[in-house]
Amino acid sequence: MPPSRSDDNLFESSTMSFGEHLEELRTCLFKSLIGLVIGFGIGLFAGPWVVDAIQTPLQDALAKYYEGQSADRIGAMLIEQQEGGEPLPDGTALEDPQKVEEFIKKQHFLAQEVFVDPDTILRQLKKRYPDKLDDVSLPPPSDAESAISEDDLMPILLWHRTEDDPRVKAKSFNAHEAFTIYIKASLLVGALLSSPYIFYQIWTFVAAGLYPHEKKFVRIFAPFSLTLFLLGAAMAFFFVFEPVLNFLFGINKALGIDIDPRISEWLSFVLVLPLGFGVSFQLPLVMLFLERIGIFDISTYLSKFRVAILVIFIISMFLTPADPTSMFLMAIPLTILYFGGILLCKYMPKSRSPFDED
Repeated sequence: MPPSRSDDNLFESSTMSFGEHLEELRTCLFKSLIGLVIGFGIGLFAGPWVVDAIQTPLQDALAKYYEGQSADRIGAMLIEQQEGGEPLPDGTALEDPQKVEEFIKKQHFLAQEVFVDPDTILRQLKKRYPDKLDDVSLPPPSDAESAISEDDLMPILLWHRTEDDPRVKAKSFNAHEAFTIYIKASLLVGALLSSPYIFYQIWTFVAAGLYPHEKKFVRIFAPFSLTLFLLGAAMAFFFVFEPVLNFLFGINKALGIDIDPRISEWLSFVLVLPLGFGVSFQLPLVMLFLERIGIFDISTYLSKFRVAILVIFIISMFLTPADPTSMFLMAIPLTILYFGGILLCKYMPKSRSPFDED
Protein backbone atom coordinates (compact mmCIF):
# COMPACT_ATOMS: atom_id res chain seq x y z
CA MET A 1 0.00 0.00 0.00
CA PRO A 2 1.59 3.33 -1.06
CA PRO A 3 2.29 5.84 1.68
CA SER A 4 -0.35 8.50 2.13
CA ARG A 5 0.54 12.00 1.02
CA SER A 6 0.45 14.85 3.45
CA ASP A 7 -1.74 17.90 2.92
CA ASP A 8 1.26 20.03 2.05
CA ASN A 9 2.47 17.59 -0.59
CA LEU A 10 -0.99 17.28 -2.16
CA PHE A 11 -1.45 21.03 -2.64
CA GLU A 12 2.15 21.83 -3.34
CA SER A 13 1.57 22.05 -7.10
CA SER A 14 -1.64 24.05 -6.82
CA THR A 15 -0.84 26.77 -4.30
CA MET A 16 0.52 30.16 -5.35
CA SER A 17 1.99 33.02 -3.39
CA PHE A 18 0.44 36.48 -3.45
CA GLY A 19 3.19 37.76 -5.72
CA GLU A 20 2.65 34.89 -8.12
CA HIS A 21 -1.07 35.71 -8.23
CA LEU A 22 -0.26 39.33 -9.12
CA GLU A 23 2.13 38.19 -11.84
CA GLU A 24 -0.52 35.85 -13.25
CA LEU A 25 -3.07 38.69 -13.18
CA ARG A 26 -0.65 41.01 -15.00
CA THR A 27 -0.01 38.39 -17.66
CA CYS A 28 -3.72 37.71 -18.21
CA LEU A 29 -4.55 41.43 -18.42
CA PHE A 30 -1.73 42.03 -20.90
CA LYS A 31 -2.87 39.13 -23.11
CA SER A 32 -6.49 40.34 -22.90
CA LEU A 33 -5.39 43.83 -23.95
CA ILE A 34 -3.52 42.40 -26.95
CA GLY A 35 -6.65 40.46 -27.95
CA LEU A 36 -8.75 43.62 -27.63
CA VAL A 37 -6.31 45.61 -29.79
CA ILE A 38 -6.38 42.94 -32.50
CA GLY A 39 -10.19 42.87 -32.38
CA PHE A 40 -10.26 46.68 -32.56
CA GLY A 41 -8.06 46.59 -35.66
CA ILE A 42 -10.54 44.25 -37.33
CA GLY A 43 -13.41 46.39 -36.09
CA LEU A 44 -12.04 49.44 -37.93
CA PHE A 45 -13.06 47.78 -41.21
CA ALA A 46 -16.55 46.97 -39.90
CA GLY A 47 -17.09 50.33 -38.17
CA PRO A 48 -19.29 51.96 -40.86
CA TRP A 49 -21.53 48.90 -41.05
CA VAL A 50 -21.86 48.84 -37.25
CA VAL A 51 -22.75 52.54 -37.09
CA ASP A 52 -25.48 51.92 -39.64
CA ALA A 53 -26.71 48.80 -37.80
CA ILE A 54 -26.94 50.44 -34.38
CA GLN A 55 -28.99 53.27 -35.86
CA THR A 56 -31.61 50.90 -37.25
CA PRO A 57 -33.63 50.41 -34.01
CA LEU A 58 -33.59 54.16 -33.37
CA GLN A 59 -34.64 55.04 -36.92
CA ASP A 60 -37.44 52.45 -36.88
CA ALA A 61 -38.77 53.82 -33.59
CA LEU A 62 -38.54 57.41 -34.85
CA ALA A 63 -40.33 56.47 -38.09
CA LYS A 64 -43.10 54.77 -36.13
CA TYR A 65 -43.39 57.78 -33.83
CA TYR A 66 -43.63 60.41 -36.57
CA GLU A 67 -45.91 58.29 -38.77
CA GLY A 68 -48.31 57.97 -35.84
CA GLN A 69 -48.04 61.69 -35.15
CA SER A 70 -48.70 62.52 -38.83
CA ALA A 71 -51.66 60.13 -38.99
CA ASP A 72 -53.25 61.71 -35.91
CA ARG A 73 -52.77 65.25 -37.20
CA ILE A 74 -53.94 64.63 -40.76
CA GLY A 75 -56.84 62.44 -39.63
CA ALA A 76 -58.04 65.18 -37.28
CA MET A 77 -57.71 67.77 -40.08
CA LEU A 78 -59.73 65.68 -42.53
CA ILE A 79 -62.43 64.94 -39.97
CA GLU A 80 -62.65 68.67 -39.26
CA GLN A 81 -62.99 69.40 -42.99
CA GLN A 82 -65.62 66.69 -43.32
CA GLU A 83 -67.62 68.04 -40.42
CA GLY A 84 -67.35 71.56 -41.87
CA GLY A 85 -68.79 70.42 -45.20
CA GLU A 86 -65.54 70.88 -47.13
CA PRO A 87 -64.87 68.42 -49.97
CA LEU A 88 -62.23 65.72 -49.40
CA PRO A 89 -59.86 64.39 -52.09
CA ASP A 90 -61.51 61.91 -54.44
CA GLY A 91 -60.04 58.59 -55.48
CA THR A 92 -57.51 58.33 -52.65
CA ALA A 93 -57.40 56.79 -49.23
CA LEU A 94 -57.80 60.29 -47.83
CA GLU A 95 -61.44 60.41 -48.84
CA ASP A 96 -62.02 58.27 -45.73
CA PRO A 97 -60.33 59.83 -42.63
CA GLN A 98 -60.44 56.46 -40.86
CA LYS A 99 -58.01 55.02 -43.43
CA VAL A 100 -55.40 57.74 -43.06
CA GLU A 101 -53.32 55.84 -40.50
CA GLU A 102 -53.40 52.67 -42.60
CA PHE A 103 -52.36 54.62 -45.69
CA ILE A 104 -49.45 56.37 -43.95
CA LYS A 105 -48.04 53.27 -42.28
CA LYS A 106 -48.46 51.04 -45.32
CA GLN A 107 -46.92 53.46 -47.80
CA HIS A 108 -44.43 54.93 -45.27
CA PHE A 109 -45.21 58.55 -46.10
CA LEU A 110 -45.35 61.60 -43.90
CA ALA A 111 -47.60 64.57 -44.61
CA GLN A 112 -47.04 68.22 -43.89
CA GLU A 113 -49.92 70.64 -43.85
CA VAL A 114 -49.18 73.98 -45.56
CA PHE A 115 -51.38 76.93 -46.50
CA VAL A 116 -51.41 78.64 -49.89
CA ASP A 117 -53.25 81.57 -51.41
CA PRO A 118 -55.46 80.06 -54.19
CA ASP A 119 -55.82 83.39 -56.01
CA THR A 120 -52.06 83.81 -56.27
CA ILE A 121 -51.60 80.25 -57.52
CA LEU A 122 -54.36 80.67 -60.12
CA ARG A 123 -52.85 83.92 -61.42
CA GLN A 124 -49.41 82.32 -61.72
CA LEU A 125 -50.82 79.27 -63.54
CA LYS A 126 -52.82 81.40 -65.99
CA LYS A 127 -49.76 83.54 -66.63
CA ARG A 128 -47.59 80.51 -67.30
CA TYR A 129 -50.15 78.46 -69.27
CA PRO A 130 -52.42 81.03 -70.94
CA ASP A 131 -53.57 78.67 -73.70
CA LYS A 132 -54.68 75.90 -71.36
CA LEU A 133 -56.43 78.24 -68.92
CA ASP A 134 -57.90 80.67 -71.42
CA ASP A 135 -61.47 79.98 -70.30
CA VAL A 136 -60.66 80.42 -66.61
CA SER A 137 -61.65 83.83 -65.28
CA LEU A 138 -59.46 85.40 -62.63
CA PRO A 139 -60.91 86.82 -59.45
CA PRO A 140 -60.81 90.59 -59.13
CA PRO A 141 -57.55 91.85 -57.66
CA SER A 142 -57.73 92.43 -53.94
CA ASP A 143 -57.28 95.81 -52.39
CA ALA A 144 -53.58 96.43 -51.80
CA GLU A 145 -54.36 97.85 -48.41
CA SER A 146 -56.27 94.77 -47.22
CA ALA A 147 -54.21 91.98 -45.61
CA ILE A 148 -54.72 88.30 -46.38
CA SER A 149 -56.58 86.54 -43.59
CA GLU A 150 -56.45 82.89 -42.58
CA ASP A 151 -59.85 82.34 -44.20
CA ASP A 152 -58.36 83.33 -47.58
CA LEU A 153 -55.75 80.57 -47.44
CA MET A 154 -56.29 76.99 -48.59
CA PRO A 155 -54.71 74.06 -46.67
CA ILE A 156 -52.95 71.42 -48.76
CA LEU A 157 -50.88 68.36 -47.91
CA LEU A 158 -47.28 67.89 -48.99
CA TRP A 159 -46.14 64.26 -48.86
CA HIS A 160 -42.62 62.86 -48.57
CA ARG A 161 -41.17 59.46 -47.76
CA THR A 162 -40.56 58.71 -44.11
CA GLU A 163 -36.95 57.68 -44.77
CA ASP A 164 -36.25 61.12 -46.28
CA ASP A 165 -37.50 63.00 -43.25
CA PRO A 166 -34.54 64.54 -41.34
CA ARG A 167 -36.32 63.92 -38.03
CA VAL A 168 -35.92 60.13 -38.28
CA LYS A 169 -32.12 60.31 -38.46
CA ALA A 170 -29.74 60.71 -35.55
CA LYS A 171 -27.67 63.88 -35.70
CA SER A 172 -24.20 65.01 -34.74
CA PHE A 173 -23.67 68.57 -33.57
CA ASN A 174 -19.95 69.01 -34.18
CA ALA A 175 -17.39 68.02 -36.80
CA HIS A 176 -15.46 65.43 -34.79
CA GLU A 177 -18.46 63.60 -33.30
CA ALA A 178 -18.86 61.31 -36.33
CA PHE A 179 -15.22 60.20 -36.04
CA THR A 180 -15.67 59.53 -32.32
CA ILE A 181 -18.72 57.40 -33.07
CA TYR A 182 -16.75 55.45 -35.68
CA ILE A 183 -13.97 54.71 -33.16
CA LYS A 184 -16.46 53.66 -30.46
CA ALA A 185 -18.31 51.39 -32.88
CA SER A 186 -15.01 49.79 -33.94
CA LEU A 187 -14.12 49.30 -30.29
CA LEU A 188 -17.49 47.63 -29.73
CA VAL A 189 -16.78 45.21 -32.57
CA GLY A 190 -13.31 44.57 -31.17
CA ALA A 191 -14.71 43.80 -27.72
CA LEU A 192 -17.21 41.33 -29.17
CA LEU A 193 -14.66 39.61 -31.40
CA SER A 194 -12.08 39.32 -28.63
CA SER A 195 -14.57 38.40 -25.90
CA PRO A 196 -13.95 34.62 -26.20
CA TYR A 197 -10.21 35.16 -25.77
CA ILE A 198 -10.73 37.65 -22.92
CA PHE A 199 -13.06 35.27 -21.12
CA TYR A 200 -10.50 32.52 -21.59
CA GLN A 201 -7.82 34.69 -19.96
CA ILE A 202 -10.13 35.53 -17.07
CA TRP A 203 -10.86 31.90 -16.38
CA THR A 204 -7.17 31.05 -16.80
CA PHE A 205 -6.39 33.44 -13.98
CA VAL A 206 -9.16 31.89 -11.87
CA ALA A 207 -7.89 28.39 -12.63
CA ALA A 208 -4.39 29.33 -11.45
CA GLY A 209 -5.70 29.53 -7.89
CA LEU A 210 -7.71 26.31 -8.00
CA TYR A 211 -6.75 22.82 -6.93
CA PRO A 212 -6.16 20.21 -9.63
CA HIS A 213 -9.49 18.48 -9.03
CA GLU A 214 -11.31 21.84 -9.45
CA LYS A 215 -9.63 23.10 -12.61
CA LYS A 216 -11.80 20.95 -14.85
CA PHE A 217 -14.72 23.26 -14.07
CA VAL A 218 -12.96 26.02 -16.01
CA ARG A 219 -13.56 24.10 -19.23
CA ILE A 220 -17.28 24.22 -18.41
CA PHE A 221 -17.51 27.68 -16.87
CA ALA A 222 -15.58 29.55 -19.59
CA PRO A 223 -17.84 28.72 -22.58
CA PHE A 224 -20.93 28.83 -20.36
CA SER A 225 -19.99 32.31 -19.14
CA LEU A 226 -19.33 33.55 -22.68
CA THR A 227 -22.63 32.12 -23.93
CA LEU A 228 -24.57 33.83 -21.14
CA PHE A 229 -22.83 37.14 -21.83
CA LEU A 230 -23.57 37.04 -25.57
CA LEU A 231 -27.13 35.87 -24.90
CA GLY A 232 -27.76 38.83 -22.60
CA ALA A 233 -26.25 41.33 -25.07
CA ALA A 234 -28.27 39.85 -27.95
CA MET A 235 -31.48 40.01 -25.95
CA ALA A 236 -30.89 43.71 -25.24
CA PHE A 237 -30.27 44.49 -28.90
CA PHE A 238 -33.03 42.42 -30.50
CA PHE A 239 -35.79 42.36 -27.87
CA VAL A 240 -35.31 45.30 -25.51
CA PHE A 241 -34.45 48.33 -27.62
CA GLU A 242 -37.80 48.49 -29.46
CA PRO A 243 -40.17 48.34 -26.45
CA VAL A 244 -37.94 50.70 -24.45
CA LEU A 245 -37.84 53.24 -27.28
CA ASN A 246 -41.59 52.94 -27.86
CA PHE A 247 -42.22 53.57 -24.16
CA LEU A 248 -39.89 56.60 -24.02
CA PHE A 249 -41.25 58.03 -27.27
CA GLY A 250 -44.79 57.51 -25.98
CA ILE A 251 -43.94 59.70 -23.00
CA ASN A 252 -42.65 62.37 -25.37
CA LYS A 253 -45.84 62.14 -27.42
CA ALA A 254 -48.03 62.45 -24.32
CA LEU A 255 -46.10 65.55 -23.24
CA GLY A 256 -46.08 67.06 -26.75
CA ILE A 257 -42.26 67.06 -26.95
CA ASP A 258 -40.62 66.19 -30.27
CA ILE A 259 -37.51 64.02 -30.34
CA ASP A 260 -34.17 65.08 -31.79
CA PRO A 261 -31.66 62.41 -30.71
CA ARG A 262 -27.89 62.75 -30.93
CA ILE A 263 -25.94 59.82 -32.30
CA SER A 264 -23.38 59.97 -29.45
CA GLU A 265 -26.10 59.72 -26.80
CA TRP A 266 -27.73 56.85 -28.64
CA LEU A 267 -24.44 54.97 -28.93
CA SER A 268 -23.90 55.35 -25.18
CA PHE A 269 -27.33 53.83 -24.69
CA VAL A 270 -26.45 51.01 -27.11
CA LEU A 271 -23.23 50.27 -25.25
CA VAL A 272 -24.54 50.44 -21.68
CA LEU A 273 -27.73 48.40 -22.03
CA PRO A 274 -26.25 45.26 -23.72
CA LEU A 275 -23.27 45.39 -21.36
CA GLY A 276 -25.59 45.49 -18.36
CA PHE A 277 -27.60 42.56 -19.71
CA GLY A 278 -24.47 40.56 -20.52
CA VAL A 279 -22.97 41.01 -17.06
CA SER A 280 -26.23 40.37 -15.23
CA PHE A 281 -26.77 37.10 -17.14
CA GLN A 282 -23.75 35.67 -15.29
CA LEU A 283 -26.09 35.14 -12.32
CA PRO A 284 -26.33 31.30 -12.54
CA LEU A 285 -22.54 30.99 -12.55
CA VAL A 286 -22.22 33.34 -9.59
CA MET A 287 -24.79 31.28 -7.70
CA LEU A 288 -22.97 28.05 -8.53
CA PHE A 289 -19.65 29.53 -7.43
CA LEU A 290 -21.07 30.74 -4.11
CA GLU A 291 -22.64 27.35 -3.54
CA ARG A 292 -19.40 25.51 -4.32
CA ILE A 293 -17.32 27.56 -1.88
CA GLY A 294 -19.93 27.06 0.84
CA ILE A 295 -21.30 30.58 1.29
CA PHE A 296 -24.82 29.54 0.26
CA ASP A 297 -26.57 26.26 -0.35
CA ILE A 298 -29.62 25.21 -2.31
CA SER A 299 -31.94 25.39 0.70
CA THR A 300 -30.86 29.00 1.30
CA TYR A 301 -31.49 29.92 -2.32
CA LEU A 302 -34.99 28.43 -2.11
CA SER A 303 -35.92 29.91 1.27
CA LYS A 304 -34.67 33.40 0.36
CA PHE A 305 -36.03 33.59 -3.17
CA ARG A 306 -38.34 36.52 -2.35
CA VAL A 307 -35.43 38.57 -1.10
CA ALA A 308 -33.40 37.51 -4.13
CA ILE A 309 -36.12 38.67 -6.51
CA LEU A 310 -36.28 42.02 -4.72
CA VAL A 311 -32.50 42.38 -5.07
CA ILE A 312 -32.76 41.45 -8.76
CA PHE A 313 -35.27 44.23 -9.40
CA ILE A 314 -33.11 46.74 -7.51
CA ILE A 315 -30.00 45.77 -9.47
CA SER A 316 -31.99 45.90 -12.73
CA MET A 317 -33.02 49.43 -11.85
CA PHE A 318 -29.37 50.52 -11.67
CA LEU A 319 -28.17 48.57 -14.74
CA THR A 320 -30.83 49.97 -17.08
CA PRO A 321 -31.93 53.49 -18.12
CA ALA A 322 -34.47 55.39 -16.08
CA ASP A 323 -37.56 53.65 -17.40
CA PRO A 324 -39.64 50.77 -16.01
CA THR A 325 -39.79 48.88 -19.32
CA SER A 326 -36.08 48.06 -19.50
CA MET A 327 -36.02 47.30 -15.78
CA PHE A 328 -38.78 44.69 -16.11
CA LEU A 329 -37.26 43.28 -19.31
CA MET A 330 -34.04 42.65 -17.39
CA ALA A 331 -35.53 41.58 -14.06
CA ILE A 332 -37.89 38.96 -15.49
CA PRO A 333 -35.18 36.96 -17.34
CA LEU A 334 -32.90 37.30 -14.31
CA THR A 335 -35.62 35.86 -12.09
CA ILE A 336 -35.86 32.88 -14.45
CA LEU A 337 -32.06 32.58 -14.42
CA TYR A 338 -32.11 32.64 -10.61
CA PHE A 339 -34.17 29.46 -10.51
CA GLY A 340 -32.03 28.12 -13.34
CA GLY A 341 -29.03 28.69 -11.10
CA ILE A 342 -30.70 26.62 -8.38
CA LEU A 343 -31.18 23.77 -10.85
CA LEU A 344 -27.56 24.16 -11.92
CA CYS A 345 -26.40 23.80 -8.31
CA LYS A 346 -28.62 20.78 -7.82
CA TYR A 347 -27.87 18.76 -10.94
CA MET A 348 -24.27 19.75 -11.69
CA PRO A 349 -22.19 17.15 -9.84
CA LYS A 350 -19.85 18.48 -7.21
CA SER A 351 -16.31 17.27 -7.50
CA ARG A 352 -15.20 15.08 -4.62
CA SER A 353 -12.24 16.47 -2.70
CA PRO A 354 -9.44 14.07 -1.73
CA PHE A 355 -10.02 15.10 1.91
CA ASP A 356 -13.75 14.47 2.09
CA GLU A 357 -14.52 11.93 4.76
CA ASP A 358 -16.14 8.68 3.71
